[in-house]
Amino acid sequence: MIELIKKLPKAELHLHIEGSLEPELMFRLAKKNNVEIPYKDIEDVRSAYNFTNLQTFLDIYYAGANVLLTKDDFYDLTWEYILRCVEDNVIHTEIFFDPQTHTERGVPFEAVITGIKKALADAKEKYGITSCIIMCFLRHLSQEEAFETLEQALDYKDDIIGVGLDSSELGNPPSKFKEVFQKAKEEGFKLVAHAGEEADFSYIYEALDLLNINRIDHGVQSIKSPELMQRLKDEQMPLTVCPNSNIELKVFETYKEHNIKELLDYGLNISVNSDDPAYFKGYVNQNFINLYENLPITEDDVITLVKNSFKSAFISDELKETYLARVDLALK
Repeated sequence: MIELIKKLPKAELHLHIEGSLEPELMFRLAKKNNVEIPYKDIEDVRSAYNFTNLQTFLDIYYAGANVLLTKDDFYDLTWEYILRCVEDNVIHTEIFFDPQTHTERGVPFEAVITGIKKALADAKEKYGITSCIIMCFLRHLSQEEAFETLEQALDYKDDIIGVGLDSSELGNPPSKFKEVFQKAKEEGFKLVAHAGEEADFSYIYEALDLLNINRIDHGVQSIKSPELMQRLKDEQMPLTVCPNSNIELKVFETYKEHNIKELLDYGLNISVNSDDPAYFKGYVNQNFINLYENLPITEDDVITLVKNSFKSAFISDELKETYLARVDLALK
């Protein structure tokens, strides 16, 4: 099974580029940019990755992001993730970035997007990896601030395929951002939102009905509503599930308690993603391997999860068919 996982081409649809900041790069950039970080060495950083919930993770996540200052920093960050894609046979990736995390520190929006874009262009040229960029609003900030960020993004509409919603979920429901998502839709952006990770399934309903999203990020709390489960199945609404993340942030206490197999067996459109892999102990393949080692995941399940990742991607139908054919070829 592990060999199958490794050889199958995959798409990743839920990856925060800032969450791929490995401790080694964090220290290198801190030194280069003369930024103080609250850790004495790499092991000190890794030992801090002992989260109790989403907020304890976000506190460290934002502290780490402080080392990212220049276009070259964002290039290096993205390129290191691309090398992990090569390792894990990820041939298409749709990455999130959080401009507000950087612009509020005085880092220009342009530096962030151009650094990421250049690395992704090089990934296409060198490795044939295709990609999309999705800009996320930080939900602990105001809708007014989200509107300001959307305005900045309009100059880069050719580079940014969609907008999303991330950060502290509890107390920041999707309804808080109804108007800015409507504006983003009018501007032609695809829409995604984190919903139903820590907060209850009502957030998923809000994301669907008030934000009119194209994909749900996480969505594991949907299992607590039979009506919602049936709706998600009928609509084949994509759920970008991140197993390692759910365990590390205590959404589930252990891997054996994770409900991804139940969601999949019910007929939901589930894919496997790594979320913030530097912090959550593993990239895509490791997430698959952990599922296999802890749950009754079959070969057919793995193939379905992989195919779902391509079917749910923001790419042309023609490219989807090309990638699904590559999956079938890998199975021969």
